Formats: sequence, structure tokens, C-alpha cells
Amino acid sequence: MAVSTDLSILASVAFSSGAIVAYAVAKWRESTLGDLREARLKNEIELARRAASVEAAEIQAQAHDANREAHRLLAAAKVEVAALQELKSANERQREFLQQELLRLSGIKPEEAKQKVLEFLQKNYETEARTLRHEKLDQAEQEVADEARRILLSTMQRLATQTSQEATAVSVEIPSEEMKGRLIGREGRNIRSFEQATGTTLMIDETPGIVVISCFDPVRREIAKIALQNIVKDGRVTPTLIEDLTRVATEEMNRRTQRLGRDAVRDLGLAPMDPRVEELLGRLHFRLSANQNTLAHSIECAQLCAMLASEIGIDPVPAKRAGLLHDLGKAIDAERGNSHALVGAQLLRRLGEDARVINAVAAHHREVEAESLYAPLVMIADAISGSRPGARTSTIESYVQRVKGLEELALRFEGVREAYAFQAGREFRVTVDPGKVDDFKAAELLRQIKAAIEKELSYQGAVKITLIREQRFTDEAR
Repeated sequence: MAVSTDLSILASVAFSSGAIVAYAVAKWRESTLGDLREARLKNEIELARRAASVEAAEIQAQAHDANREAHRLLAAAKVEVAALQELKSANERQREFLQQELLRLSGIKPEEAKQKVLEFLQKNYETEARTLRHEKLDQAEQEVADEARRILLSTMQRLATQTSQEATAVSVEIPSEEMKGRLIGREGRNIRSFEQATGTTLMIDETPGIVVISCFDPVRREIAKIALQNIVKDGRVTPTLIEDLTRVATEEMNRRTQRLGRDAVRDLGLAPMDPRVEELLGRLHFRLSANQNTLAHSIECAQLCAMLASEIGIDPVPAKRAGLLHDLGKAIDAERGNSHALVGAQLLRRLGEDARVINAVAAHHREVEAESLYAPLVMIADAISGSRPGARTSTIESYVQRVKGLEELALRFEGVREAYAFQAGREFRVTVDPGKVDDFKAAELLRQIKAAIEKELSYQGAVKITLIREQRFTDEAR
């Protein structure tokens, strides 16, 4: 039993000793490997440092060589500059010497020589310089004119509008002559009530079947026409009925103007406007400008402005609004005596309209300065819409008169062979006899024709006058 116990103790001691030895061996091996790694790392660092030192030394040597080469090149450049300066000085001295010798041999003073050189240059190159200047200016003006003409023609060709209607008196048909007596009433009571209620003048004469309403205000005239038609349809004519039907006609007129203005805004593709603005637009339908319907003119201007704005690359929506609203002031009763452009702009400003649109409306008759491109667009569209033949009845007559007057005026001058007016009288071409009119006299004749047109003829806008003087030589070889 004792022997077994001793063996167990010996086994335990042997196992413990083996474990201690194994642990010691492991620690020794780990320590040895760590030292080896550390030594190898130090060697690698030392090698990298040596390589970096060598590379830095090489770079420093190269920089030193480059610096030395730069100093050499700088020194060479300084030598060359000095040589050039010396050569320039020698050339200056030689030129001065030659000039002095030339002046001594010619016997003239420096001021006289300078004057002669300037005269020579002016004599030989003045014509070329003037021709070149005119060519450049004419080229620029022609390019601008061609582009403007292209834009205007493209815009006008895209817009087709009707010509103005004939201006006629506002008349109402009546079924019989007996109705005239009813309208007049006992001692003129009914006609006075009608005129007082409508603010118009009712003219009843011997013309069968009609009575005429006269008033300077087209809206009141239209209200009176509606009221009178309802009175004739009813058959009874009393002061009370006249007042009631006039009130009904006024309400109907207000609804009609609202509808006309709203339709105009919608047809142009614009956002709905303030009801007051739409009502005023509708009232423009009953106003005429030189027998041109003002609302139709405004719609046409809006379309022209939008197309012109698109052609030149700006936002067409403000242009369209400005064109539609530019004559809005014509539907507003005069209060302070301002022009329709300024009155319309004031209303639009109170309603919070776009500042560009307000300025375009106020400036389209040049009463205020234009602050954007939209004001000139409205001016151009207004001029195109109002001056094209057929837009206004007075324009057709004045067009014929203007053309005939221009041609007859030019033919009065001596030397004028032919005269033609075109572009609705905006351009005028005069051909003269080259045997009677030379170049100098042609310029003077052009000035005289211009002065005569400005003095004797009445026209809108400007007239471009072109005077042509040319000689043609024709022969026949047999």
C-alpha cells in the first residue's frame, strides 16, 4: 500500500516537472523569435533609411545642377539683352543720323516733313479708310435690319386677323311708325325718361322703321340699345318700365363684358385675371380706335408680343399679358386727366401685376422710360396692329393718299425720273437721271425730298427714302 502511494507521488512530480520544462521551452522559443523579428525589422528600417539618404543626395545633386544651369542661362540671357539694347541704340542713332541727313539734304524742317507725310497718307488712303468704315457700318446695320425684318415678317405671317368693320350709327328697328309716338310719349315724357335713364340721345326722325341712339360712351350706347330693344319687344312704354328695363340692360351688359373679358383671357391661354380687369377688357369690345375694335386690337397685340418674345428668346407670357392689357386704360373713366397708358398702369400696380407688365403698359407711348424688352415689344406690336392696311378704315384711305402724295411730291423735283412708294408707304424709292444729277447733287436732292415730306405730308412713324443714281451702258456687237 505504501509502495502505491509513493508511485503516485513520483508520477505527479514527474508530470509537474515535464510541464514546467515545456513551459520554459515555450517561453524561450517565443523570446528568441521576438528578438529575431525585432532584429530583422531594425535591419529593414536601416536599409530604407540608407536608400532614402541616397535618393535625397541624388535629388540634391540634380537640383544643384539645375540651379547652376539656370544661373548659366540667366547670365547668357542678360548678355543677349545687353546686346539687343546695344543694337537698338545703334539703330536709333543710325535712324536719327539718317533723318538729320535727309532733312539737311531736302532743306525742310521736321514739322514740315511730318505735315507732308500726313498729307500723303490722307491723300492716298482717305478714300480706302472711308470706304472701309462705311462697309463695316453698313454691314452691321444691314445685319440688324435683316434680323429685325425676319422676326417681324415671321411673326406677321403667323398671325391672320380680320380687317375692321364699317362704322355705322347705332340704330334699333321698330315694328311700326306708331311706336315712334309711344317712344316720344305725351309732351315728350317717355323720350326724356329714356335719355335721362340711359345717358344717351334718342333721335327719332322721318326715317321709316328705325330710331337712332347717339352717345359718346359706347358702353352706355350699347346699354341703351339693349334697353330700347326690350322696350320695343314689350310694346308698353312708360317711365317706370324704361327705368326697369334700363337697369336690366345694365346688369346684362355687366355680365356680357365679364364674359367677353374672360373669353379673351382664356383664348390667349393666360391664367384667370382679376374680375375688374376682365370686365374692363370686355368693355374694350365696345370701343373703337380709328374704327378698329379695341379688344380685338389688344388680343392681336398680345399674340404679336408673344411671338416676338419667342423669336428673341425671352418669356412670352409677360409679353402676352402686356400686349393684352396695354390699352386697358381706355375702358377707365377719366379722373385725373392722365393718359390711358398711365391710368391702366396705375390700376395694374394696385392689383399687384408683374412689374415688367406694368412698365410695358405705361411706356408703350413713350411717356415713361422702358425698363425691359417687353415695353419695346408692345410698341412694335401696337404699331403693326394699328398701321397694317385693312386694320383701320382710316388706314386704307390714308395709305392710298400717302402713297400718291409721296410719289407726286418726288416727281416735282428736277432730275427725278421715277418714284415708288411701298411697304405701306413706309419706304420710298426715287430714281434720278444720272445725266442731270451728279453725286453731290444727289445727296442734296435727297435732303430736299426729306425736308419736303416732313413739311408737306402727314404720316405716322418714319419713311425710309432711298435715292438711286446709276448709269447703264448698252451696246450690240454684230
